Amino acid sequence: MSANLLEQALQQRSSLLSPDTNALRLIDGDGDGLSGIFLETFADRWVVSTRSNHLPDDIRKWLTAQNHSTYWKRLDQHEKESPSHIGGPEQNEAFTATESGVRYQIDFQAGYSQGIFLDQRLNRQRVRQSSTTGDGQTKTVLNTFAYTGAFSVCAALGGATTTTLDLSQVYLDWARDNFRLNQLDPADHYFCKGDTFHWLKRFARQGRSFDGIILDPPTFSRDDKGKVFRVEKDYHRLVQLAHACLAPGGWILCCTNCRKLHPREFARMVRRGAPGCTVTPLPMPPEYTGENYLKSLWVNK
Repeated sequence: MSANLLEQALQQRSSLLSPDTNALRLIDGDGDGLSGIFLETFADRWVVSTRSNHLPDDIRKWLTAQNHSTYWKRLDQHEKESPSHIGGPEQNEAFTATESGVRYQIDFQAGYSQGIFLDQRLNRQRVRQSSTTGDGQTKTVLNTFAYTGAFSVCAALGGATTTTLDLSQVYLDWARDNFRLNQLDPADHYFCKGDTFHWLKRFARQGRSFDGIILDPPTFSRDDKGKVFRVEKDYHRLVQLAHACLAPGGWILCCTNCRKLHPREFARMVRRGAPGCTVTPLPMPPEYTGENYLKSLWVNK
């Protein structure tokens, strides 16, 4: 039965795969009748994820029979382990995957996350489109909590000058690699290492503003002084700081995957942080047929 459901889901997603997009969620748990089981492809290499510590034998057997390079990851926010190899050729080196014609470096050996969050596919397209201008003026886009800089790459491809901000030098270097993969010179853009809250306050003091800002923070974090940030309590503060750095007519992409936070409460927090702005909800990509856990709002000043 599970094998039939797997094959049906793959057939439904096949139309979304193309030479321009080979990184995609193929199976989405409950939405495909496969509770707690998720499958993503990265340039024909597969990562299957489960909420439990056990991968059912029939699903493991079906996956390994497909002869893809296949890895299994347990979805555990407390013990974030790297995916383990379960079938097909091992993938020990970083490689390139493509989404909407944009190239990204993927690494199955890099830890819990592989280099790109596929649920942000439509948001990356929106950022690229909104970074383009027809008046000859270059827009400026700030990508906070940037991870490997996927949003930055899309904004730069749209024509913007980007600032990529993250606490990790490893991820900033990875972001530069993603720029180079897309024939973008990192020297034409800015990369900042440090805490987003500190940098937003600094930008405001300097009078520096941006035409677009991406806010996609972790659900929980702690800065170098020990101050705790929790999305469900503190997101409005983050929006408030970003709003102070937003140019007239600019936009903010606000995202969270915090399941504790109801969409209405999330919208209320965003409006509190950006009074007077227009706030528009954005849908998840259509391949996510299960839980609508990713909440995204587009804010226009």
